[in-house]
Amino acid sequence: MSKIDFEALAQEFKTPLYVYDLDYMKSQYKALKSAFEGEKSLICYAIKANSNLSVIQTFAKEGSGADCVSIGEVKRALKAGIQPYKIIFSGVGKSDEEIKEALNLKILMINVESEAELKRVEAVAKEMKIEARISIRVNPNVDPKTHPYISTGLNENKFGVEIDLAKRMYIYAKNSSNLEPVGIHFHIGSQLTDLSPIKEAAEIVADLVRSLRAIDVDIRFFDVGGGLGVVYDNEKPIDLKEYANAIKSAIRGLDLTIVCEPGRFLVANGGYLLTKVLYEKYNGEKRFVIVDGAMNDLLRPSLYNAYHKIEVLGKENEKNLSKADIVGPICESGDFLAKDVELPPMQSGDLIVVKSAGAYGFSMASNYNTRPRAAEVACEDGECRLVRKRESFEDLIKLEELYLKE
Repeated sequence: MSKIDFEALAQEFKTPLYVYDLDYMKSQYKALKSAFEGEKSLICYAIKANSNLSVIQTFAKEGSGADCVSIGEVKRALKAGIQPYKIIFSGVGKSDEEIKEALNLKILMINVESEAELKRVEAVAKEMKIEARISIRVNPNVDPKTHPYISTGLNENKFGVEIDLAKRMYIYAKNSSNLEPVGIHFHIGSQLTDLSPIKEAAEIVADLVRSLRAIDVDIRFFDVGGGLGVVYDNEKPIDLKEYANAIKSAIRGLDLTIVCEPGRFLVANGGYLLTKVLYEKYNGEKRFVIVDGAMNDLLRPSLYNAYHKIEVLGKENEKNLSKADIVGPICESGDFLAKDVELPPMQSGDLIVVKSAGAYGFSMASNYNTRPRAAEVACEDGECRLVRKRESFEDLIKLEELYLKE
């Protein structure tokens, strides 16, 4: 457990509350960056994992770029201090307006997901009388051996294009006066704990780069995506040196800048959700611990049946344990933060720490059941500060108007 005083933070800022350890996040960034030492590399933080401006700014100060999947994320990256030439705009469904705005902002490149999108980028660039820097997301059809909801590198997934089509698209882009193909991209899935599919995918895509170079398509950026797994329970994460070496080996002799897009790896285990016990209840022999946090605060358990370690503050050494589901106030049977977890007897006001909540926690939060989203606090160098206020009811309805017929 971190040295952060969770009880003091819960008392000051109330619950549910997200708490981020920025020192941990910086150490993860530095470890990954150093693994690629000796090669040209750009680490682009995947903003979707945790889009709080203070978190993004933390990585910006370390020299990070940004992987963005909406124009809103591009704007967040710029607002937080990330340089335009370090920003990549990915995502399956970009509108013409988003493409135009990204090109006006002079970001590093737009990552194209389909042939139709390539033609739209070209049309927008032609209208603007400019050349658009692009990469193409290649689908290497490699099984990432992860949860099917976060698998992205198979033909059955919606992402990217298969190898032969990618080659035709690169040739088209090379011959277009409004497209400049500068990068190639692949991302086979998230929460990867096996290096072999990453290595296989890198080798497949590197071979494509060699064939493109042979016909004078000058690829300069080799974007390996993100997906590095972290420890939620008892997973064994991929060794960073072995990961970097596998990619270096795949592109040997190609003189490419390696681009890596970590999200979860940088922030997951640097985040915590604090929630307060309201009371316990039993349905027959089934025990429930009801808390003030809910699926609208942390969706991962309900969405993926994801596991998060649970700690009850002040009761870590309690021996009288029994299984319980930790559930929230949302009016859904799927509203839970943990199932069948061994817990001591709980009283109203007890504090629970839900660990590994820094990635896809607040960023996937909602206002379902008209619940305000939690406050966010960031801790760095022994000091903690509020980095996002808790929403009020007025915040939730400020864009709405009553419609009254005369």
